[in-house]
Amino acid sequence: MNARQLKHFLTVAETLHFGRAAELLGMTQPPLSQSIMSLEQELGAPLFLRSRRHVELTPFGAQWAPHVASALADLDTLPDIAARLIEGRAGSLSLSFVSTADYSVLPVLVHRFRQLYPDVNLSLTEATSDKQTAALSDGVGHAGIIIPPNRERLPREFSYRRLIREPLVAAVPESWISEKRLNPVDGQLRAEDVIASPLIVFPRDAAPLFHDLVTEYYASRGATADVVQHAIQMQTIISLVSAGMGIALVPQSLRHLARTGVRYIDLAGAAPELETGLIWRRDDNSSTLGNLLELVEEMELD
Repeated sequence: MNARQLKHFLTVAETLHFGRAAELLGMTQPPLSQSIMSLEQELGAPLFLRSRRHVELTPFGAQWAPHVASALADLDTLPDIAARLIEGRAGSLSLSFVSTADYSVLPVLVHRFRQLYPDVNLSLTEATSDKQTAALSDGVGHAGIIIPPNRERLPREFSYRRLIREPLVAAVPESWISEKRLNPVDGQLRAEDVIASPLIVFPRDAAPLFHDLVTEYYASRGATADVVQHAIQMQTIISLVSAGMGIALVPQSLRHLARTGVRYIDLAGAAPELETGLIWRRDDNSSTLGNLLELVEEMELD
């Protein structure tokens, strides 16, 4: 059974006349009749009741015809589906992201991508930078939004594009302000206040650049951070700040994460800047990934 035979059957079913059906199909009647007979033999049941003056569908043929019509209609959509897949207007895109991106580049990027490519199945997964890199290296996922290590340390199998650089701010327990434990000056927190406070920070193996950026802030001022807790989720870090466990140095976009008992304060002087970027495998030629990369260039997120 093939699509040509099914079209032969459907045309005869619609005209109930082998001669007219043959004309519509651009063929002669004998091969059309042979095609229908071959189909009936394969099915093991007659499709038409034939006489010299009359052709009608058998009960089986009448019930089968709508299914054949539906199947042929689906076949007709295959070229368009193929074009949409080739152009990345359909298919799938798997994007992972660090928790900090959830408050900066991720929302606007996802919103715009869904606007442009509503038929693409966009799968989002939150993960630390190291886990994203390992997964992509194993062929899992298309791209990841990460806090990168030094670019020289990125495996050569990856391409990287910076998305955003933003200064760090201090997330502090609000009670420490009212209790005068911290004394912001002109809306800024002095370095000595930061250094004197217990610190909550990402573990280094999860985000080396972020961890080093924070600890180097202390080292450049001749101090060592008093780390009281590590946490890999930004929401967890802010919750621990809210509980009064310590302060945290976080990207300024975290101001979008409002939490009772937490205040975000600018750092006095030149604040360290955190970079967030997009990573993907150089050998990934997925059309959906290509469209994401084009979108990133057009949006000029940095």
